[in-house]
Amino acid sequence: MSADVRTITESEFPQWLNAVLTGFLTAARVTESDVARRLATTDFSRTQGAFDADTGRCVGTFRSFAQELTVPGGARVAASAVSNVTVSPTHRRRGLLSRMMRAELAAAHARGDVLSTLIAAEYPIYGRYGYGPAAGISEWEIDVPRTGIDPRWSAPEDGGRIDLVDAAETRRVGPALHERLRAVTPGAVDRDARWWNLATGVEERSAHPYTPRFFAVYRSAAGEVEGLVGYQADDHWTDAKIPLNTVQVTDLIAVTPAAQRALWHYLCSIDWVMKVRTGRRAPDDLAPLLLPDPRAARTLTSADFLWVRVLDVVRALQARTYDVPGTLVLEVMDPDGPARGRYRLDAGARVCAPTGEPADLRLDVSRLGSLYLGDESAVRLAELGLIEELRPGAVARADAVFRTARRPWCPDVF
Repeated sequence: MSADVRTITESEFPQWLNAVLTGFLTAARVTESDVARRLATTDFSRTQGAFDADTGRCVGTFRSFAQELTVPGGARVAASAVSNVTVSPTHRRRGLLSRMMRAELAAAHARGDVLSTLIAAEYPIYGRYGYGPAAGISEWEIDVPRTGIDPRWSAPEDGGRIDLVDAAETRRVGPALHERLRAVTPGAVDRDARWWNLATGVEERSAHPYTPRFFAVYRSAAGEVEGLVGYQADDHWTDAKIPLNTVQVTDLIAVTPAAQRALWHYLCSIDWVMKVRTGRRAPDDLAPLLLPDPRAARTLTSADFLWVRVLDVVRALQARTYDVPGTLVLEVMDPDGPARGRYRLDAGARVCAPTGEPADLRLDVSRLGSLYLGDESAVRLAELGLIEELRPGAVARADAVFRTARRPWCPDVF
């Protein structure tokens, strides 16, 4: 059973969207409003479909879009973000994903993208295409009575204030606040107007109906907005009419430690709330340590999240900063891929160039992706046999050069 892989046409878009829902095991069907909204933001030159040769049915989907990824030092690097990747269960193991991925990576390199990014739904799939896990996430559940926060808490101690706001105000202040956050957060990506519309209920998808939520902002003593949180609450009471409600954080942006402290203490002081779920945070997020008793925060999730595929080694390595100077010659293995070659990195000068010098380290492009944002340890990868030390001391030097003081974090699914 053969299939044709190609970029889709506008007339094929409804069928393509239905195939996306099939691949993600969503029983909902695409509505006319779904199609109309998505058409406005879909680049058909970057939207692929696999079509069964006998039936003409769409059995595979693949889409990419332009993205900016913040790297260590604050630079914003052009990336091709991969999303909506599916193969219908009737057509698995026939090379459809490989064909779509090869076409995408060639097109991304030709466009001049430095990186390709994705959120991996399954771990084993994407390493073979050169992607490596580059930024993880953690989620905690906070046992509110155990936190040690004064139950009489009602306002930040620093002279700031917290105000409940509506969706319109959230859309007004949120984008600029997020820009401030991603300027200092390696791994963060840009958010467009559609992201804010979906987050505030202006737009919704039939497969994922919008659930109403609350929004609150933190303003410093000077009146500047430095934090924003969106959250939902359930309605759980015992038979004895004792409230046991849980707050689920949907998004929390804080550009100062004071804003973080104030927002977490606010969430843990809402009447009737016994637990607070933090949502996806950086693995080294301050949230647990902002509580008088950090053990009140129980880890629910600690997992890989953002994956990175380096397309242009020179531009990628020159874009980020390095806290420790050092010189490394990297032999990057990328069979038939654009990153293949030997490169000399002078971290102190932030200069990278192809070289014929003997290599210090040999590594697959996927391992370079894991090291790139500063989260992974070169020492750990070497101990796992995933990078090869060709010059004594090179692994330790690479670890010092690439690692960052704080771990990268991507707040967004895409």
